[in-house]
Amino acid sequence: MTTPFGWLSQRVTLSPRALRWGTTAALVVSVLIVLGGGVVRVTGSGLGCPSWPNCEGSSIAPVPALGIHGVIEFSNRMLTTVLIFAVGWAIVAARLQGGPQRAGAARTDDRMLTRLAWSMFWLVVLNAVAGGITVLVKLNPWVVALHFVLAMALLATATLTWHRARWQGRPGHVTAPGPRRLAWLLLAGTAALVVIGTLVSGSGPHSGDSADVPRMGLDWTAVVLAHAALAIVVILLAVGLLLVLRRDPDAALARRTTLVFLAVLLAQGVVGGVQSLIGIPAVLVALHLLGAALVWVGAIRVLLDVEPRLFAGRTASNDARPSASLAPRL
Repeated sequence: MTTPFGWLSQRVTLSPRALRWGTTAALVVSVLIVLGGGVVRVTGSGLGCPSWPNCEGSSIAPVPALGIHGVIEFSNRMLTTVLIFAVGWAIVAARLQGGPQRAGAARTDDRMLTRLAWSMFWLVVLNAVAGGITVLVKLNPWVVALHFVLAMALLATATLTWHRARWQGRPGHVTAPGPRRLAWLLLAGTAALVVIGTLVSGSGPHSGDSADVPRMGLDWTAVVLAHAALAIVVILLAVGLLLVLRRDPDAALARRTTLVFLAVLLAQGVVGGVQSLIGIPAVLVALHLLGAALVWVGAIRVLLDVEPRLFAGRTASNDARPSASLAPRL
């Protein structure tokens, strides 16, 4: 039985540019979702819409009585709608890359790319449900932390989809085992850094709608110190990877990506240190959450450029016409 996408793929094809724009939009909005969540948190708007999926009672939109907090929370929810459209665009573009084909003919589109795009969709749904549960449990800090981790999972999938949509033909230069191991360690360390960051947020100020919102009960100072120590380890791993890559004359792209990652990580460390020293101002907290999203994307990009065979795009049509390009296209 032919599915709607199967029927459409027999008649319509979309250009690689449409795919690249779709995956770029999904990645950018995924980052903005993290920033939007940070704005909700630091403005005390976590319960600006006190119910879910409606905002208040039977009203989907915020009522005037909810004030600015209702507007902020509702705007963040609407950003999810924008993300759904972006992800939908990526799914359709990915499925229609093979070109029109006869019924019963072998598929020529990139199945992994399509699966990654659909994974984004289901993670958006899962994040929306987690956001609703967060409201229903009155901003329980452990549920808030889970919601953030799920947002990072969505961001990881968006990054992988973005990467695969841009690599065509043969994958780029694969480095030696040493750099690849360091890149994996860097990714694992960054993931742990993100998770511990949720404990920092859930244990200290600005972790919910007001001071009445429960905290995790952890020693905030101890968690902050652990977070800072792990950040130093990740910085050292990035520096070590950069030094090792300098020995490989063909690893220019991986070196550049690692250098950018290191710069973003250092800037993130400065923001985190300053916010802890001057009383955790709301603006810096939001910037730190945005930085966490960029660092996480950067760690994934480093791994993909050090070991590009992991998610390099190789469709049947690409294999038939090798490309000289070894860098991601924009």
